[in-house]
Amino acid sequence: MCAFLVLPAMAGTVYLTGSPNLSAYIAGTNEFSQGNEVQLTIIVENNGLKELELFQSGTVTRDDLPTTAKSVMAALDAGDSPVVIKSDPRMLGDIKSGSNASAVYTTKINSHAPGGSYILPLAINYSYLSHADQYGVDTIQYTYTPVSQSIGIPIKIKSDVSIDVLSALPEHLNVGSEGYIDLSIKNTGSGDGRKAIVKILPTVNSTIIPTDNSVYIGDFPSGSMVKARYKVAISTNAERQIYPVDVVVVYENSEGDVVTSRTSTIGIPVGAKVDFAVVSSPAEMNPGDKKVISVEYKNIGETKVFSARGRINPVEPFTSNDDIAYLGDIDPGESAVASYEVIVDRSATIKEYGLDAEIRYMDALDTTYVSDVLKVQINVNSPTGINILLSNPGYILIIVVGIIGIAFLIRNYRKK
Repeated sequence: MCAFLVLPAMAGTVYLTGSPNLSAYIAGTNEFSQGNEVQLTIIVENNGLKELELFQSGTVTRDDLPTTAKSVMAALDAGDSPVVIKSDPRMLGDIKSGSNASAVYTTKINSHAPGGSYILPLAINYSYLSHADQYGVDTIQYTYTPVSQSIGIPIKIKSDVSIDVLSALPEHLNVGSEGYIDLSIKNTGSGDGRKAIVKILPTVNSTIIPTDNSVYIGDFPSGSMVKARYKVAISTNAERQIYPVDVVVVYENSEGDVVTSRTSTIGIPVGAKVDFAVVSSPAEMNPGDKKVISVEYKNIGETKVFSARGRINPVEPFTSNDDIAYLGDIDPGESAVASYEVIVDRSATIKEYGLDAEIRYMDALDTTYVSDVLKVQINVNSPTGINILLSNPGYILIIVVGIIGIAFLIRNYRKK
């Protein structure tokens, strides 16, 4: 006990000066392209220094250091830059001197942002131990001072080519056919493109298939406008509606690198399929007839057809020596009449028949197509009246013999 009483009193450390010193910067590159959404990682670093400390007996060491930033909250703002900050403020906790903490912010660069350098304000709020007053040997009163500061985070937006499709005009685009798309495209970006190529790209499961998808336009300076024309085919599985097509520009930038612009998606209206219907009444025939029937075809689609020809496919008990008829050009909603010579076998069953028919035509690009199969109705009826006699060979033979007999009797009567 005596030895214990003569030991020196326990000593503690008191920091007389010092405070946090926070700085911030972007981890990785700070250069971004127009229209991109990026995950911006910002590092907040504490470089506070302990300039003067006192080591004395009877002093209790403080729990916190004056250089520690307590409960750090960091909020990123767009400021005057053409970006959108999608993330809320981040809580970083305590940051001791010589250490750092990171926060990730979702940031969207505007599609038409001018190229150049910008500053994103990072608002930081924290507190630090500014005073610690000791009372007696076991009581300390801490005083924390709140601090608000703003740190500028520099970013750079590349001067890229950005496109805006001013118009997309379809020409002769119908389901199952070929046609053209005429585009007017403007460079709304702040960069100039050299050796530029405008491409149209089909989307996933697209029904619009480009026949030629690239048009060379050469120099494409900022603010300029160009026109491009593309030949495309429309799938037979398409419907009458608007389908998407992607447009991009591949060009050489000011640094000589070949880059691709942000994709612009446009809608292309596709018209209904070219279609026909038989609108004439069923033809009426008797067994053994040889007759010219008239079939009226109507263009029930939305597109004019050119040099159309109708054709029927006669099957037993029908035959034909003239099964093709020229119809000419047919506008939507208009009709054309075809005449076919049809022969019905004498053994034909009395009933309604349907003969397959089709129309071969050309579109505005002189491409030949064949319509879906149509049905031409022919009713084979039992003969009536004089037709009963004319349709039966036995009756005809009796009539012929009777006529010959009558003629013979008349001749003998005149001789007498």
